[in-house]
Order: sequence, then structure tokens, then C-alpha cells
Amino acid sequence: MSIVSSILVAINVLVLVYFLSINVIYLFLIGASYLHIRKFKDVDRIFKMTGVYSTNLYKPVSIIAPAFNEEQSIIASVNALLNMKYSNFEVVVVNDGSKDQTLQLLIDHFQLKPDNRYRPRFLQHKPIRQIYSSPRYPTLVVVDKENGRKADALNAGINIASKELICTVDADSILEPDAIIKLLRVFMEDETTIAVGGVVRLANGCTYKHRMVDKVLLPKTFLGRIQAVEYLRAFLFGRVGWDYLNALLVISGAFGVFDRKALINAGGYLHDTVGEDMELVVRLHKYHRDNNIPYRIRFISEPVCWTEVPEDFKTLAGQRNRWHRGLADSLYRHRDMMFRPSYGKVGSFAMPFFLFGELLAPVIELSGFILVVFSWWFGAVNIWFAILFMLFAVVLGMVLSVSAVLLEEMTTKRYDRPLDVIILALYALFENLGYRQIHAWWRLRGLYDFIRGNKEWGVMLRKGVGK
Repeated sequence: MSIVSSILVAINVLVLVYFLSINVIYLFLIGASYLHIRKFKDVDRIFKMTGVYSTNLYKPVSIIAPAFNEEQSIIASVNALLNMKYSNFEVVVVNDGSKDQTLQLLIDHFQLKPDNRYRPRFLQHKPIRQIYSSPRYPTLVVVDKENGRKADALNAGINIASKELICTVDADSILEPDAIIKLLRVFMEDETTIAVGGVVRLANGCTYKHRMVDKVLLPKTFLGRIQAVEYLRAFLFGRVGWDYLNALLVISGAFGVFDRKALINAGGYLHDTVGEDMELVVRLHKYHRDNNIPYRIRFISEPVCWTEVPEDFKTLAGQRNRWHRGLADSLYRHRDMMFRPSYGKVGSFAMPFFLFGELLAPVIELSGFILVVFSWWFGAVNIWFAILFMLFAVVLGMVLSVSAVLLEEMTTKRYDRPLDVIILALYALFENLGYRQIHAWWRLRGLYDFIRGNKEWGVMLRKGVGK
């Protein structure tokens, strides 16, 4: 029995060290994010974009919006894209075989006509049925193709696009009018930049005016508010921190700008993965490192894309399952980069952290809670060790979540009402008491489904934004 107790104690100590190490790294990312955001905002006060963007120093952009069964929000989203504060851009909407009225709504509203333009095949995708353009909206192109899922639709859009840069945005999302301008500043500052991502925020609960977000309000549901905290944590100190370390692995598929030539050279989006956004970014790192091509992949916290998130447990569980399968797939495909200094901080630090701190986190977290209760029950550890474990596993998580809310208040300040900030802080506390464990279970199921070879996309139920 003493040998079993010793083994249990050793395992508990290892799990405790794991929680402490992960949270210390996250605390470092919070500090780095705060400094990074403040530095960017200080420079932004000096860098006056209005004058610069009235010249020809900027690069033209093709905004690609893949759409599948988006009849609830497609018109509002495309109108928002057409109203970008930018002079040289086009909007390429790719209807990926929608079974609802998405295509017909686009044809009727924007007075689309068939366009027999040239169709290059740099990247592979399902056949295109028809291309449409509008005499009334010369910057709009609509591509109707057979269904091949999001990656396939994006590849079709990249082929049809005529501009030097590619902006990918979900068809159910709404960009702020100056969002692209803020991202393009990075390409102007550093010519080696090949990709840059922006912030994705929750449109749930917001009010709209002229199909744009007019007033930022919190979602009205429990799951919506919990996700508001999650998105703040993921974008404001997660990705900003990795950008500070020059080791960013993810640019959200909902909003990012890429160099078109770099996308084509790297092979475009993969069709057989549910995590095409992360996989592409990792592959861009690999391609440029392997070919000794100077490059930068960035993240900026100022430009915002508003998107609708699921507010029912079933849809949210399916989404998080898919995200975790995508993470597992990306790390497995590029496992040869792991722990290799030749790939810089991406290979030596970021990918190992995502392996242990993200991919395996649900396994360690859930088994850790079960193990410490089991060990305490059988006397292998005392009550003080159990309290210490809960301190590192839960209380530090609360500190991180609340810090994300405070970071938002100290930097971007999107929520005008003090009450909203207080509510977010309270949800940041409650998130770690029940929801986090449920979320870990969803991710654990995602890891299991990845091992089983499940590549189903799942269904997203939407009410539509910007109406």
C-alpha cells in the first residue's frame, strides 16, 4: 500500500507542477500582451493612417467570404464588406453549394449577372458552376461552386481573386469599416509580413445601425457571456502574447489577411482537415523556414471582426470538439517541427506548449481532479495538498480570466457600460467552477474523435447578425 501511496503522491505532484507551469506561462503572456498593446497604441497615435492611405503605398486587397447556408446574414455581411474604408479592394463571395436561399438572395439584392472571366487553377477545388458580377457594385464578385467545405471554398476564392493581398472573413461576420486599414499598416511597416490576424468579438447582444455594430453590449445568455470572457482571453493575451514572442500559430479563419503569393506557394488551404486556419499558419512557418525566406506572421489587437457564437450547449459542444480536432490534426501533421530549434520559437516553444498546454490539457485537468479526490479519500495526500491543488488548478484560472477582462478595460475599452465590465468579471470567476470542466470534457471528446479519424464539420445554428 505504501508503494501505491508513493506513486499517487508522485503523480499528484507532477500534475500540480503542470498546473503551476502552465499558469505561470499564461501570466507572462498577460504581461507581455499589456506592454505590446500599449506600445502599439502609442505608435498608432503618431502614425496617422489617413494621409498614408490616400497615397499608393498600400497594397490592394481581395476580401474572400466563403458562404454555406448563410441566408440569415449574408446580405448584411456583404454590405458591411462593401462599405470598407478603403479605396482598392474587391469582395469575393464564394457560395459553397448552399442548399438554402443564399445565392438567390445575393443575385436579387446585388443585381448579379453571369461573368465569363478567366478561372485560373493555382489551387485545387471543387468545380465552379458560375461566376457573377454586378454592374451596380463593381467591387463585388460572387462565385457559385459545388460544396467542398470551407477550405475548398477559400482556395476557389484565392484563384479568382485579383489583388495582391487576401483577406479571409466568415460570411456571417461583420468587419468594422477601418479593420482592414489597421491590418494593412503591418504590411507597410515590414515588407516581409506574409500574414496578420485581427480580433474576433461577439456580435451576440449588440445593436446595429445601417448593418454595422452600433452599440457593444453583452450577450443576454449564460453561454454567450462565458464565451465573451473566453474570446477576450484567447485574443487579448493569448494571441497578442504569442505575437510578442514572434511565435503565432493561429490566425482565426473568421478574420485574417495573407500575402496571396505566399498562400499559393505554400499550397493553399488543406481540404481534409477541420482546422484549416491553424494548419495553414503552421505550414506557412514551415515553408518559409525550410526555404530560408524571411517572413513575419503577426497579430494586431485593434481591428475587429464581429461574429455570432452559438448559445446552446449542443452546438457549442460540437464547435469546441471540432476546434480540438483541428488542433490535434495541425500538431500531428507538422510533428517534425516539434522541439526543433531550426524552426525558431515556433518549433522550440510554441508547438510544445500547444501540445502540453492545449491539446493534452483536458486529459491532464480532468484526470488530475479525479486523482486528487481519489488520493485524498484513500489518505495518499492530505487536505492541505488538496487545497493547494485547487488553488493552482482553479484559483489561478480565475485570476487569468479576470485579468483578461481587466486587460480589455485598460486597453481597448469596447464595453462602455461599467456594469458590463463588472458582469464580465463575475463570469470570469464562475467560468472556472463547472463550465471549464464541461469544456474540458468537450475537448477530450474531440481528442478521442480525432484518434478515431472523425473529420465531420458539424452544424452551426445561427440567428443572423446585422439585421
